[in-house]
Amino acid sequence: MILDLIDHLRDLVVGGYYRLSLALPPEPANFNYDRKPVIDITLDKATNLKQKERELQAKEAELKRREEEVKKKEEALARAGVFLDVKNWPPFFPIIHHDIANEIPDYLHRTQYVAFSTYLGLVLCLFWNVIAVSTASIKGAGIGIWFLAIIYFVLGVPGAYLLWYRPLYRACRKDSTFKFGWFFIFYMIHICFCIFALVAPPIFGQGLSFPGILSALYVMSRNAFVGIFYFVGFGLFCAETLLSIWVIQKMYRYFRGIGKAADAKRSAARGRAMAAIAS
Repeated sequence: MILDLIDHLRDLVVGGYYRLSLALPPEPANFNYDRKPVIDITLDKATNLKQKERELQAKEAELKRREEEVKKKEEALARAGVFLDVKNWPPFFPIIHHDIANEIPDYLHRTQYVAFSTYLGLVLCLFWNVIAVSTASIKGAGIGIWFLAIIYFVLGVPGAYLLWYRPLYRACRKDSTFKFGWFFIFYMIHICFCIFALVAPPIFGQGLSFPGILSALYVMSRNAFVGIFYFVGFGLFCAETLLSIWVIQKMYRYFRGIGKAADAKRSAARGRAMAAIAS
């Protein structure tokens, strides 16, 4: 009885599996049971990444090598007295070449920086002069003095750089006697201009085109507000004049020192030559 029941259950299981196998098609070999597709990661991709990394490293090494070559060439040119005037100042809009720290000797750094300050101070003085004269012109002093102030600013700013600051920079960089002489001539003109501006004699436009002491006193007696602008300009030109006198004294002493050193070298050479002839 029990054996018959077991045989009957076995027939049912075998028969059900057979019918199920007939109803369902066979599964494909790549059937993945609703899983995500298999990502085929080959060794070629890893090899390509390593190759690209090596190429980038080679390019970086080449760039470093070229930078070193350019730097060596620049240093060689500097030793030979040839400088590449690449525009680098001001940093946000380079219009001139200016590199005191790397091109000017250490013992001239302070004087060169103060000389550059006098150039920037002149720019400030002329700009403030335009503001002061503009206020006076608005208050009824006339449009003529305003045009004169604009002319001073437009001609003075580039003129000062080209006529005395750049020659001084190049003279200190190369110890050029000719450029030192050029600087002394035009820097003296600059100092005379500053003295004329801080006095402001009534020659052009009753002296109101400059914020000097005479024009400041004249304007103060008529309009205190405009007079304040003129007195501020007077103070700026005073400071500019004093700094400029300090700079020209320092540069003249340095220039005389160069001359004395050259004379000493020539005297020593003549002495050695005479000693060699006598012996």
